[in-house]
Amino acid sequence: MNTRALVLWLAALLCAVAAPLPASAQATRQADYIVAVVNSEPITNYEVRARAERFAQQLAQQGQAIPPSDVFLRQVLERLINERAQIQLAKENGIKVDEAQVDQAEQNIARRNGLEVPELRRRMQADGIAPAKFREDLRNQLLLQRQREREFDNRVRVNDLELDQFIAEQKAAAADPSSAALDLAQILVAVPENATDAQVQSLKAKAQRALDRARAGEDFAKLAREFSDAPGAATNGGAMGLRPPDRLPSLFVDAVRKVPDGGVSDIVRSGAGFHILKVLERQGGGLPTTVVQSHARHILLRVTPQLSEAQALRQLADFKRRIQQGQADFAQLAKEYSQDGSARNGGDLGWANPGLFVPEFEEALDSLAPGQIADPVISRFGVHLIQLLERRRAPLTPAEQREIARNMLREKKIEEAYTTWAQETRGRAYVEYRDPPQ
Repeated sequence: MNTRALVLWLAALLCAVAAPLPASAQATRQADYIVAVVNSEPITNYEVRARAERFAQQLAQQGQAIPPSDVFLRQVLERLINERAQIQLAKENGIKVDEAQVDQAEQNIARRNGLEVPELRRRMQADGIAPAKFREDLRNQLLLQRQREREFDNRVRVNDLELDQFIAEQKAAAADPSSAALDLAQILVAVPENATDAQVQSLKAKAQRALDRARAGEDFAKLAREFSDAPGAATNGGAMGLRPPDRLPSLFVDAVRKVPDGGVSDIVRSGAGFHILKVLERQGGGLPTTVVQSHARHILLRVTPQLSEAQALRQLADFKRRIQQGQADFAQLAKEYSQDGSARNGGDLGWANPGLFVPEFEEALDSLAPGQIADPVISRFGVHLIQLLERRRAPLTPAEQREIARNMLREKKIEEAYTTWAQETRGRAYVEYRDPPQ
């Protein structure tokens, strides 16, 4: 399970919070049964159905087609079998995820959905997702991420010869216009399942109002915060990030094919609802030439025998409350309490390219709008209180481009090594198939 896969899995959970389980799933729950056994550990039909519904909502929201039910359920079952085998191995290897890390992941999901944790749990409970089961799923996904980091992230290296060859390949790809990466933002007006014709027309009219205002020159990020039902729209302004065409739904790629940079597409209908897409930028195939930098500051408390992780979390949560209420100054608190080299500068970390910080820090930073402060974040360095000051798009120097290429190639090699390892782990597991999922 790589970091991107974990993010996608969390996004699927966000989708599940927004809509209750269909009646068919409620009926399935009442008649549950075992569909497979992995090393004596069962996988039930309800587990497959619940995961399938989350992924189906995610695919629909992205405008992607969902396979036939029997094929889709079998694909989800195979994914659960692979995950179960890997989780069992992670536990055998002594990898653990403590409660504070699960707490942080839960807080991140709540924040990205514009909720507080108690409200997130209440909605899940109402939708048939037990909070305890949700936290167990979170713990398992974090276990998979730790296993991947242990097996590959610190072992894979890229030498200069490999890097030079990769850069040459990327430059050759730049000559192909169809390989240009797209930096898109979207407004999604969600259409509920089984919506009436009147509801559909009303929601389409809502999307048309958003489109008219976007084409009249209003700020697209502001409109996304006002109109969009997509997770994270309240904080990221609908931004989807720079992606190559093969990592975007073909529906979206086709919709913006003739839209210029800065332009807005017509309304696009998918299984999730009505989408409006803005082309923020196109970058020719090959290495990126610009990057969105973040200017942030933080307060870091290191965990020691005298200061537990829980105490650090409480202390930084109190700092956040005092700053937001105007009772304290962030820079002054950083100078007094932060335990790293940025303290003398009021916690200022300067301008940073994506990927400079550890994943936990980066994820929290990406969720913020300028001026916002995240909830305390745990990383291997300690506990952070992070504030985003501003963002900008900046050109990359040749050295920075080369470093980005190195990271791209390293990630590619990690993915290849992980795929081989996952297949071997699956091959060593004893799997017994029972009745097929329904």
